Amino acid sequence: MKKLRCPILLLSFLALYDRSFACSIVYYIHPQTGNIYFINNEDYFYDVKAYLQIKPASKHALGRIWYGWKNFGQGGINEKGLVIDGAAAPEQQIPPGYSAPKGNITDEILAACSTVDEAAAWLEEKKIALGNAHVLLGDRHGNALLIEWINGVKKTVEIQNNRLVVTNFNISDSAGTTCWRYPLIQKGLDELDAKDTISLKDAGNVLGKAVQLPRANTGGKTGGTLYTTFIDLNAMEFVLVYKLNPSAIYRFHILKELQRGKVRKIILRST
Repeated sequence: MKKLRCPILLLSFLALYDRSFACSIVYYIHPQTGNIYFINNEDYFYDVKAYLQIKPASKHALGRIWYGWKNFGQGGINEKGLVIDGAAAPEQQIPPGYSAPKGNITDEILAACSTVDEAAAWLEEKKIALGNAHVLLGDRHGNALLIEWINGVKKTVEIQNNRLVVTNFNISDSAGTTCWRYPLIQKGLDELDAKDTISLKDAGNVLGKAVQLPRANTGGKTGGTLYTTFIDLNAMEFVLVYKLNPSAIYRFHILKELQRGKVRKIILRST
C-alpha cells in the first residue's frame, strides 16, 4: 500500500456518534456492466486519530481491512468481498433479549463471515442491536442489507433497484424523516444507470456531492467529512481520501495487500 501524492478521484467535495455530522453510504450495482461499488463518507470530528488496519488471513480468520479509530472499525472489507459500514440514526429502543455490541464487531464480522447472509446471521446469533445507528452489509455477489432496530423491533431493508443508500434516518420507520442527501444521491445514481460504462471515480462523485466541509461546533471542535472510502468490489480496489484533501489519498489492491502477510496499522495523515 502506498500513499499517493496526486489526485485520483475528482470529487465535488461539499460519525456515528454526533448528530451534527451525518454519514452517507452507498452500495451500488451498475446495471449496464454489473460492476459493484461501495462508497462511504465518514463524517466526524477532525481531531480523532483515524487509521487503516490491515490484518492478513490466519488459520481461523479471514483477511480484512478496516478503517476507524480507538480500536474500532467504523467500516471495512475482507478478502471474500464482504463490506460493512454504519451510520447514526435516531435513538431507538433495543429489542428485548438484545444488547449493544462489546468490542470491535466490525473486525469480528469481517474475520468470520464471507457473505451478507452470514454476517446477518452472526449479528442475530450474538443478539447484537444498536440503539442509535443502523448497519449496512454488502458482498461481491450483489447482495446488500440494511439492519435497523425500530421501537424495540429488528427491521431489515434489502437492496432494491440495484442500490441501497443509507444516510441518517431509519428507512424502515414510516414516521422517520429524510435528509437532503438521500434524494441527491438517488438522483446521481439514476444518472449513472443510463451510462454504458462507469468508473470508480464516477460512482465516487455521486457521494462527493454529500460530503461535509470542515466547520467548528459551538465548543470550537472542527468536524466534517473525516474520510471518504471508495471500493470497487469487482476489481477489489480500495481508495481513501482523508479530510477532503486531494493530496492525502491512499490506494491499493485489496487482495494483493492482504497477501503480503503483514499486519499493519496505517495512521491517516493530511500531508
